[in-house]
Amino acid sequence: MKKFLQITGIFVLMILMSFSFADFYSSMTKVDYVEGSKTLKFKTKMNTQHISDAIKINPNTAGFEAEVKKYVNNNFDLYINGSPKTLTFTGSQVNGESVWVYFETGGVTEIGSIKIKNTILLSTFPKQFNIVNIAYKGNQKTMNFQRGKEVNEVSF
Repeated sequence: MKKFLQITGIFVLMILMSFSFADFYSSMTKVDYVEGSKTLKFKTKMNTQHISDAIKINPNTAGFEAEVKKYVNNNFDLYINGSPKTLTFTGSQVNGESVWVYFETGGVTEIGSIKIKNTILLSTFPKQFNIVNIAYKGNQKTMNFQRGKEVNEVSF
């Protein structure tokens, strides 16, 4: 029994150590529909070091926000009811290990379907996993993106 506990303990320790060395690459986007202004508002959270590596600029420099804006515009496409929508960057905020990016699109009267192409950090990190949660008129939908599955669509 003692030998079994030792082997089990070593096995559990090895598993825990393997998790501590594995990097986890993800972004999370929350999309909220604001009915009064007919606007979809996006909030994306990314790891500060990961986005810094992707755009090759220090997050503490003055040009960081402009590069993040350009990066998001080049790596996030939105289609409402089959029509492409323009995203307007409204700001970003570095908060320690996280960067929050804010953008929106207006003139959204009714949503039958939302199609998104999300390639944020996918070219820099092969194991990157992006999640988009959409709240629209009491309905909640979730999309997942990774290499090989950069485009997703949901219907309301």
